[in-house]
Amino acid sequence: MSKRLAIYLITFFIAFSVSAQKDPTVATVNGVQIKKSELDKKYYQNLLYVSDKVVTKKKVLNDMVNRVLGIQRAKSKKLTNDPVVKEKMEDVLYHAQISKDLEPQLKKIVVTDDDVKKYYSANPEYRTAHILFRVRAKPDKNEALAAQKKSMEVYESLKQNPDKFAELANRYSQASTAPNGGDMGFQPAIRMAPEYFNSVNGKPDNYVTPPIRTQFGYHIIKVLSKKDFGSINTALYKKIVYDKKRDKILDKYFESLQKGAKVSVNEKYLEYETLK
Repeated sequence: MSKRLAIYLITFFIAFSVSAQKDPTVATVNGVQIKKSELDKKYYQNLLYVSDKVVTKKKVLNDMVNRVLGIQRAKSKKLTNDPVVKEKMEDVLYHAQISKDLEPQLKKIVVTDDDVKKYYSANPEYRTAHILFRVRAKPDKNEALAAQKKSMEVYESLKQNPDKFAELANRYSQASTAPNGGDMGFQPAIRMAPEYFNSVNGKPDNYVTPPIRTQFGYHIIKVLSKKDFGSINTALYKKIVYDKKRDKILDKYFESLQKGAKVSVNEKYLEYETLK
């Protein structure tokens, strides 16, 4: 052995020894090492959350050992080939890739007070009541027609006696709000079906809509009141506006991906029964 090689090997082993001392192995699980730095990281992460058990390094290490054993067993059973597991793994990859690609843009999103005012002006918060004649997501024709017919009968009755809305809601509505006269309380636009919101937006108090079809069935809706901008939950609406801006970035991102990909669609399989 040459003197140079001997010096190199001595230096390597000294460096390795120092490195091992700086980050020693705390546990070994079927050949997989758990380093002190990994344990410390997990330990301090656990301290950030409230638990019904005292957080100790021994407990955290035990959880880490169990995780390694679980992963090893899953691999030995070829669980990665299970369709359900594969779908979940692909979901993780999907979201991780989006986060990696778009995180710099998403961090730049700013929501101003003017943004919130502009959004709320177009999408105010209404308090409504409704009478629901429920229809299954995939109804037979007779079921849908029967619900439509009954909703029209009740609507004609309301045109003659609009003050009976709460009474008729209690009698006929198939929604959980029926005992309260159909009162839904104040709801942001995003928590209403689009057809529902569009039918009341811009309408005055006490306006009653003709039957409106959504994916839930036929609704007769009464506008009870509209919330003033000064009374809204500003934090909620900032989140709503943030989500709208984020969605625009996502739409543009996927539009770009689709342009660079070969995508073919058979339109005949997209046909569906329109909600009328």
